[in-house]
Amino acid sequence: MISTHQPITILMAEDDPDDRLMTKEAFEENRLANDLRFVENGEELMDYLYRRGEFSDPDKSPYPGLILLDLNMPRKDGREALAEIKADATLRRIPIVVLTTSKAEEDILRSYDMGVSSFITKPITFEGLVDLMKTLGKYWLEFVALPPLPS
Repeated sequence: MISTHQPITILMAEDDPDDRLMTKEAFEENRLANDLRFVENGEELMDYLYRRGEFSDPDKSPYPGLILLDLNMPRKDGREALAEIKADATLRRIPIVVLTTSKAEEDILRSYDMGVSSFITKPITFEGLVDLMKTLGKYWLEFVALPPLPS
């Protein structure tokens, strides 16, 4: 098992460049020591996880210990990517936190039914995002015992 105090790679699947930038800044503001990586859609997420194409070098694309997943993305949305991840015996143990603008009950229920660890509606303000990243950092990176990374 991974030590709960060891920095892990966090992979965020998010198509909005402003949301990616604000998340990066919120991480920096909270002085989180984790490696934060981004992909822009579900296809890139799966390429990253399966180490295909531009993500084929494991040194440049380390397996994530946590995935932050937007549901509404182009090409392959978060729901499709989530189904693919949870169907794969090697990937299904990676904790996934849905971080989306959706507040739809159907999205919440379906996400949990598909095996997400948490469902969070994105905060409206940057200050709210900073607070959220602080809380996520405390919970996922300090308190939770994470499963071993795929080899």
